[in-house]
Amino acid sequence: QVQLVESGGGLVQPGGSLRLSCAASGSILRINDMAWYRQAPGKQREWVAAIPSGGSTHSADSVKGRFTVSRDNAKNTMYLQMNSLKPEDTAVYYCNADVVDRPTVVRRTYWGQGTQVTVSS
Repeated sequence: QVQLVESGGGLVQPGGSLRLSCAASGSILRINDMAWYRQAPGKQREWVAAIPSGGSTHSADSVKGRFTVSRDNAKNTMYLQMNSLKPEDTAVYYCNADVVDRPTVVRRTYWGQGTQVTVSS
């Protein structure tokens, strides 16, 4: 059983910063691609940023220059550093990871439960 748990969300002023974490736990052989998604009220879930195992990073145009995705493989944790936050960044942020588990060596995609980010003055 593999679980992803997001943390670090909260209320922040416009122009402020937050750092989100996504910690993977369980019987993990390796984690391949990891990504952040978000969903605002009344809107579809959208992709935000990704950090594949190959070492590259990618982000949506709406957050480029403001958000930075990183990962610490020793901790099985992915981060999203969010700077210059805007009200339109308000959403539930979800962690997604492509995981190969240890007992079965089977690849599966997992989702976290999400963490709320609210940007408001």
